[in-house]
Amino acid sequence: MSSILAGVDQRTRLAGHNRLELLLFRLGGGQRFGINVFKVQEVIACPPLTRIPDMSPIMCGAANLRGRTMPILDLSMSIGYNPSPRDGSGYVIVTEYNRSMQGFLVNSVDRIINMGWHEIQPPPKGAGKNSYLTAITEFEGEMIEVIDVEKIMQEAIGGGEAISDEMIESELAAQGQQILVVDDSMVARNQVKRVLDQLGVNCILTRDGDEAYRVLSGWADEGKDLSRFLTMVVSDIEMPKMDGYTLTTKIRQHPNMKNLYILLHTSLSGIFNQAMVEKVGANRFLAKFSPNELAKIVQAQVQSHAQREAA
Repeated sequence: MSSILAGVDQRTRLAGHNRLELLLFRLGGGQRFGINVFKVQEVIACPPLTRIPDMSPIMCGAANLRGRTMPILDLSMSIGYNPSPRDGSGYVIVTEYNRSMQGFLVNSVDRIINMGWHEIQPPPKGAGKNSYLTAITEFEGEMIEVIDVEKIMQEAIGGGEAISDEMIESELAAQGQQILVVDDSMVARNQVKRVLDQLGVNCILTRDGDEAYRVLSGWADEGKDLSRFLTMVVSDIEMPKMDGYTLTTKIRQHPNMKNLYILLHTSLSGIFNQAMVEKVGANRFLAKFSPNELAKIVQAQVQSHAQREAA
């Protein structure tokens, strides 16, 4: 366990190199799953849990971690497997998602592996919209399933996705403006799309940095002036094939893409990502998920883009 925690503490070393570390763990059936180490705060033995009245069946209870109350979710049950034992055995993976901390109860924690994003593939197309996979990879001859934690959190805890009425600018010059959205999580893509729909802005959805860059390259090859054609790019960071940092770097290196406005929109640590935003040349970083804050940034860029086009 000490070696795993040491690996977690060193997680920032791989940032910006299109590589990642996966924390591997097992659930009741023995299958190994993975979670990006960037999102892991620590791994602890299951602490005493306090039940919460009327809580969701997948909630094991709440735990006190150094004076902070944190919900603990049964990860096995969350993805449709049998419930994990609630006898104090197992481990809790403490994570930070969507501006909050939560723990996921798992049967055992295996190891941390270092991989290139090109080794991480999207889930099979036949997985369907109800799948909890965001990616798959292979390790030691075994398929490792990377879980779409955004989907689990949305189903377990929910959260508003509508923009407050007072946040929507009635004079928004959204007509004809387009935004490229890049995110491997179907839930996250749809969250962003719903915000853009409410603002009246068209969007093109892509599942990873590689697909997004191919779309951009196709437009560039067609002779489109991308700084005029596209209002902005809203991209996740951790994605299979090509991460958001690498996508940003490649965009900045391309003569017909380099002036695009790029918002990195992710549930990874805000302090860490602010430094990486400056390193790779993105315009802004926004921690997931606040529809009002996303709307505010999008509306400001829509207005800026419209004014530039009118000049």
